[in-house]
Amino acid sequence: MTKYVYYFGQKNSEGAAEMKELLGGKGANLAQMAKIGMPVPPGFTISTEVCAYFYQNNQQYPQELGSQVEEALSRVEAEKNQKFGDIQNPLLFSVRSGARVSMPGMMDTVLNLGMNDKITQELAKKNPRFAWNSYWRFIFMFADVVMEADKEELSEVLDGLKKERGFKKDTDLSAEDWKETAERLKAKVKHSTGQDIPQDPQDQLKKAIGAVFKSWMNPRAITYRKLNKLPDDWGTAVNVQSMAFGNLNENSASGVGFTRNPSTGDKKFCGEFLLNAQGEDVVAGIRTPEPIERMQDMFPNIYDEIMKISETLEKYFKDMQDIEFTIESAKLWMLQTRTGKRTIQSAVKIALDMVEEGLIKKEEALLRIDANQIESFFRPSFDPKSSKEFLAKGLAASPGAVVGEVVFDPAEAVDLVEKGHKVILVRKETSPDDIHGIAVSEGVLTARGGYTSHAALVTRGMGKPAIVGCESLIVDYKNEEVWAGDKAIKKGERISIDGTSGEVFLGEVKTQPPHVSDDLGKILKWADEFRKLKVLSNTDTPQQARQSKEFGAQGIGLCRTEHMFFGEERIPYFQEMILSKDKTERERALGKILPFQKSDFTEILRVMEGLPVIIRLLDPPLHEFLPHKEEDIKKLALQMSITFEDLKTRVDNLKEQNPMLGHRGVRLAITYPEIYEMQAKAIMEAACGLVKNGVKVYPKIMIPIVIDLEEFRIVKNKIQKICQEVMENYKTDFDYKIGTMIELPRSAMLAGEIAKEAQFFSFGTNDLTQTTLGISRDDAGRFLPEYIDQKIFKEDPFVVLDQNGVGELIKIAKERGKAMRSDADFGICGEHGGDPKSIEFCNDIDLDYVSCSPFRVPVARMAAAQAAIRSR
Repeated sequence: MTKYVYYFGQKNSEGAAEMKELLGGKGANLAQMAKIGMPVPPGFTISTEVCAYFYQNNQQYPQELGSQVEEALSRVEAEKNQKFGDIQNPLLFSVRSGARVSMPGMMDTVLNLGMNDKITQELAKKNPRFAWNSYWRFIFMFADVVMEADKEELSEVLDGLKKERGFKKDTDLSAEDWKETAERLKAKVKHSTGQDIPQDPQDQLKKAIGAVFKSWMNPRAITYRKLNKLPDDWGTAVNVQSMAFGNLNENSASGVGFTRNPSTGDKKFCGEFLLNAQGEDVVAGIRTPEPIERMQDMFPNIYDEIMKISETLEKYFKDMQDIEFTIESAKLWMLQTRTGKRTIQSAVKIALDMVEEGLIKKEEALLRIDANQIESFFRPSFDPKSSKEFLAKGLAASPGAVVGEVVFDPAEAVDLVEKGHKVILVRKETSPDDIHGIAVSEGVLTARGGYTSHAALVTRGMGKPAIVGCESLIVDYKNEEVWAGDKAIKKGERISIDGTSGEVFLGEVKTQPPHVSDDLGKILKWADEFRKLKVLSNTDTPQQARQSKEFGAQGIGLCRTEHMFFGEERIPYFQEMILSKDKTERERALGKILPFQKSDFTEILRVMEGLPVIIRLLDPPLHEFLPHKEEDIKKLALQMSITFEDLKTRVDNLKEQNPMLGHRGVRLAITYPEIYEMQAKAIMEAACGLVKNGVKVYPKIMIPIVIDLEEFRIVKNKIQKICQEVMENYKTDFDYKIGTMIELPRSAMLAGEIAKEAQFFSFGTNDLTQTTLGISRDDAGRFLPEYIDQKIFKEDPFVVLDQNGVGELIKIAKERGKAMRSDADFGICGEHGGDPKSIEFCNDIDLDYVSCSPFRVPVARMAAAQAAIRSR
């Protein structure tokens, strides 16, 4: 018989920390905490296998589940000395989700399950406020999660009563007020859904378990998985845990904490708590909690116990922990521990510190870094010299400085961003339902909530700047404005938020370039110790070359020469060359362009002294450089001293039906060899001039979109002849290479033949993806999202390399090319060169290098190291 239910408690826990795939992170860690003697309320976990069965069998359960749940429930009753459904001594449960990785707030929870009218009335005899407050919470959550009642309508009940009686806070309500709120809420649920809140605890439990399984596929959970690239088929476990009540009395509280600061990484416990509250109050941000340090005065013994437990957990799990706890009548209960979400700045510092402390090794430290998030180190900060109009200050929840238009509705944020706006989402507090708006916003600002609220957790995980608990702000959704003192900021007005300082400013504050921390430099040096792949950059200007070198690039993997022609002073000469009637005219125009090219190459080669610089000769179709508006054609005709009609005819003649597969790249060199000859001459004259002045250079000339050996040989021979002539004229000698860019399936398959002449191979994965899949990247947006939603593609193949198709061609080409020419270098230079998953593939098939944009170089260095470590 398959085991589906795993008990945890002080008496023999059945799970363990390493069982996350089966029990989810929450269930596995609860079991482990209980095993090592921590105060964990007993309960049981229903495995992720049941979730898979649930979705594969029309939301039915395995036959054995019922009896296993009954058995586990009996064990909890015995340990707690309470009875589920008993009026005098009731056992109450929380029913919570638990995926294998943390998805904060994305799925559903029901607290106080097991309460009904009779049990509440009996509990009220001893503690009326607690009883009716708890019952109201249960009704609200059960109606929302299980019965799918409208959450806004449910909230109106409490809001309405508070307004009637002039209450500002929930804590102002008396026991009688909570009783009336619960009764009104029951009536609202009946009116809204046509059903009563179930009075049978067993019925409640069965329905709540099903609702939590269903929440795996709710819109916010799906959105979160898409954003974080998590598989849909993992499923969630369900944790049924006996309640510990932080709202029992004034000696009770609920709190959340991190064993280290999740924003900075400082080794100091960072947490918050609320007196007389349940855990949902803390993370929902409805009330701004107290800092954990205040607990030293209120519960000094419990504070010391929490500090000891946090130290034990961090040493056991060897990582920063995010813990959830409840104090019930001065007794501490641990409700959760999980690996804490953190900013990339914090992640790097914690990784470095834990190696120094001997908790982990360098390899583990590197694997803990989210390579993609390294780019956020290079975000700008506000210029301290810039004038600012201060509005408010809150808690600095997630660092970074951003500017955007104020927007209050998450759905509207999505619409505005799709239209090209940059927005800052302003909310009273965020909820998991806001995930789609948070994801597209530049940053988030909330009036309520603490350091451990939903907004803080999610934005830190995404690397987005956020300020929470900005209590001086009054957010008015109805009138779409937010008040800071006597200043009203309307929807659409621009504000600036600094997630590092917690400050909010009116208008747009000027930014300054980022200062990269020493911590990042140190951990990237560690990465360089382990990686096998070289990391080059896609660079077209001397400024980009300098930046790339600062970021650790080991050369240039793609210098696109066509980008050098678009300067205002240069483009007319280039257009003149394109529109020339014959070779003589073309060579005259090329002679005017050569000095510009030579100057550019000189500076780039000088900056990258001693490092390889792969220069791609002209690739795009010529018509892309021509004017298309009538007034621009007239201007150029005047400059060329020809008639408008003549020039327009020439422009029209150069237009192509399918330019991507048209007269471009090496095909230009076959028909107009003088273009590539000029470029080769400019490259070699630049290189020779530097060599004469003692500068080491290593140019590599790349011929794009080759399809055949003979085609490549013809062009290579002409380029080689120019190179030798220039070197002889300058009386210099140095290494240079001539290679090719593989962008077509045919050239990939013929790489063994082409390697007879080509000295290196660079896979242009952008075009290779287009030509292999037969999909235009520019048009794919119309249908590609559906392909991903329907699991035809797991991910966008223009972002993450299609390993089964494009990847297989790269693998074949590399194997055949290496067999012919063992000393040839093979690498990729498309956008995929900065994607960690694509980099891992390149590592696994033993490519020599990846090349990416300058700001992705640190990302690629880290990803390459991680790939090398994993492949050991």
